[in-house]
Amino acid sequence: MEVAKNNGNGLAIEAQANSVSAQQVVKAAHDELLQLMRQRAEIMKRIGTVKQTIVGLANLFGDQVLGDDLLELIDRKPNGRQPGFTKACRRVLMEIRRPLGAREVCVELERYAPTILARHKDPLASVTTVLNRLVDYGEARSLSNDRGRRVWEWISDTEAPVDAMASRRTA
Repeated sequence: MEVAKNNGNGLAIEAQANSVSAQQVVKAAHDELLQLMRQRAEIMKRIGTVKQTIVGLANLFGDQVLGDDLLELIDRKPNGRQPGFTKACRRVLMEIRRPLGAREVCVELERYAPTILARHKDPLASVTTVLNRLVDYGEARSLSNDRGRRVWEWISDTEAPVDAMASRRTA
């Protein structure tokens, strides 16, 4: 009988040890995830900066100075079809270089690719959805302008560092 009693206590101690061990593993995984998210945010900023630089050079010297693979990477390769909606929204944010509201993005899309909006029943809702996804991808950030309206901007290294998680919380 005493063996069963000790066995019961031993199991409780073992279960408690397993719980502590599991908590340590979860904490380590959480810490690593946070570190990787910070690294991803930094990488996305660097990608944004390089893309903006390439776009600026292409605007200055013409697309012909870039190879086809580079044009495709910055979403400017003419391929006979309308560019994707997300790519078009990215391009607007990259080229305008200031925070834009969803309506402003629609206006720019109308100038740059008028047929792309025609495919959407509610272009404003579609643009807002894409802009929020770009925030989730770490490519853009969502802010409030001076009138309290939501605006989005492309993320690049040339800006003051912002906590990536804070920009996602405002989305």
